[in-house]
Amino acid sequence: MAALTDAKRLVVKIGSALLVDAKTGTLRQEWLTSLAADVARIRARGTDVIVVSSGSIALGRGILGLPMTPLALEQSQAAAAVGQIRLARAYEEALSPHGIITGQVLVTLEDSQDRRRYLNSRATMETMLGLGVTPIVNENDTIATDEIRYGDNDRLAAQVAVTVGADQLVLLSDVDGLYTANPYLNSDAQHLAIVEKITPQIEAMAGEAASGLSKGGMITKVMAARVATDAGCAMAIALGTGLNPLAQLENGAAATWFSAQTDPQVARKRWISAMKPRGTVMIDAGAAGALDRGKSLLPAGVIQINGNFGRGDLVAIVDPSGAQLGQGLVRYTSVEARQIMGRKSAEIFAVLGYEGRSALVHRDDMVL
Repeated sequence: MAALTDAKRLVVKIGSALLVDAKTGTLRQEWLTSLAADVARIRARGTDVIVVSSGSIALGRGILGLPMTPLALEQSQAAAAVGQIRLARAYEEALSPHGIITGQVLVTLEDSQDRRRYLNSRATMETMLGLGVTPIVNENDTIATDEIRYGDNDRLAAQVAVTVGADQLVLLSDVDGLYTANPYLNSDAQHLAIVEKITPQIEAMAGEAASGLSKGGMITKVMAARVATDAGCAMAIALGTGLNPLAQLENGAAATWFSAQTDPQVARKRWISAMKPRGTVMIDAGAAGALDRGKSLLPAGVIQINGNFGRGDLVAIVDPSGAQLGQGLVRYTSVEARQIMGRKSAEIFAVLGYEGRSALVHRDDMVL
């Protein structure tokens, strides 16, 4: 069974019902302070932490005095606009005493479905983590409609975990895991400490038992678990209502762990391998040797570009004889790639007129 102390990159999802008092619509400040202490302790041992937090609408409706009943779309978006500022400030104020810098990331379902936006969000969060920043991620409720909404932050958290290659995801909830039946309705329901594989029987155990401020139920958590575990990320559903919820999980509090079905890097490489190339990038012997040593593909080693492709599309990487060496997600359009091929990375600005990325295909987005 996975253990939180083993995580190298951890995504933690916070539900509205944990962060915001359902009666007053105000922030549960003591709880957030304790969570910040947990995050600081986990980061101190070298683990990257990304927080996916609900709460903007719940906070905004409290500030605006809107009723604790279902809101019209326009009211929800207005409440999100007001609450998002308060939410971001709350995390900043809670984590800054620990010397932790926070950054806000707002996304929609459309962002993860579009490869160009997906690469942008992945690169941004990777850079933030590299700079020691803790990303605070939420759905962009101010612009999201039904067509581009995740609908719940359980699945958003799973997608974020996949995007950043996390090896563990924790959904802090108002329940301590998955039961064989709804424990509120069935006294014979048994708690499952570990789920090795999500089967139809496991899915049948999940029910819609959402809280007053939360839109997710157990079924959305199991759906999130499928997305995460298929991408090599173990996932836990844990009770988060008490103080220091991550410390409680580390100390053996009841939870349900869903086992990862593969390694995150292997899953990502498999996904890239299954895609169809939209173009071809021919490279010289020096670049081929660099790829063999685990390096990224730089524009300087490219001698020919074939096909028309956009940023984020898959391209085949071939040698001068046309033999395929691998394939990967390209960081420039075919037009831009033709302009910078054979050039050093330091020359990209002079050629394109803006500071681009140094690699044409990054090693993390490549399969040889």
